[in-house]
Amino acid sequence: MNNRAIHWSIFLLLSLTWGSSFILMKVGMEALSPYQVASLRLLSAGLALLPFFFKFIRKTPVSKIPMIILSGILGNLLPAYLFCIAETRIDSSLAGILNSLVPLMALLAGFFLFRAPIVKQQLLGICVGLLGVVMLFAVKGLDAGYWYYGLWIVLATVCYGVNISLVHHHLKGYSSLQLGSIALFFCALFALPVLWLTNFTEVLSGPAIPWRSLAASVTLGVLGSGIASVLFYILINKAGAMFASMVTYALPVVAIGWGLLAGEQISVLQILCLMIILASVYTVNKAKR
Repeated sequence: MNNRAIHWSIFLLLSLTWGSSFILMKVGMEALSPYQVASLRLLSAGLALLPFFFKFIRKTPVSKIPMIILSGILGNLLPAYLFCIAETRIDSSLAGILNSLVPLMALLAGFFLFRAPIVKQQLLGICVGLLGVVMLFAVKGLDAGYWYYGLWIVLATVCYGVNISLVHHHLKGYSSLQLGSIALFFCALFALPVLWLTNFTEVLSGPAIPWRSLAASVTLGVLGSGIASVLFYILINKAGAMFASMVTYALPVVAIGWGLLAGEQISVLQILCLMIILASVYTVNKAKR
């Protein structure tokens, strides 16, 4: 298999893995609370990357550990809970669409926190993207619950964006596998008491153990947060950051596909809003070249 075929194979696998995360949350919450699903996700991801944690922790300066922990909180811990809480009221497909805001939030975080310059074309892209989000919310009219829980996902994309900017300015020179394994180890430690406080032991000791929801939550962690991080690192190294960033365009498509299979209602207007948001992301990425 030539290099191009390998790159596209990793790209498709990564798109399917990350794009399936949104429906896996829904399946997990069929029998578990959002806090249990998010905690299981983080715990499973931390365990999946544990061998890499032991490899990299000794090579990482102690002074960088607090920054890596902060990166884990912003890039994994908070979004895991925010997405699960939001999906108690909104469709997984909508969550996937809103997740495409991450590149725009990263650009805004760089500007406001680190004074990174923004050119006119990028500013245009941001405005178009935000317009797409407003239109997406407007599709549901004045449904306060829809707006409220949808904004939790927007907040999660802000966390992702701040984390990307943080890593770019303070953690350059460290691989995503190194950062991910250390960050997710501490995220797992933080998630463990949350899982305990939600009476998770009662779920396991009950007469009918929800294996389907448990399997979805663990898969979400091992594949969606653990192995996907390794694949993304490989893709960046082999194909370059620009090719890897194209995953942004594929995730909502996969999420919508799973949503349709699960019987979620997706309107033409929502697809139009997705196209507007992705066009804005393309405009921003094109201006970076």
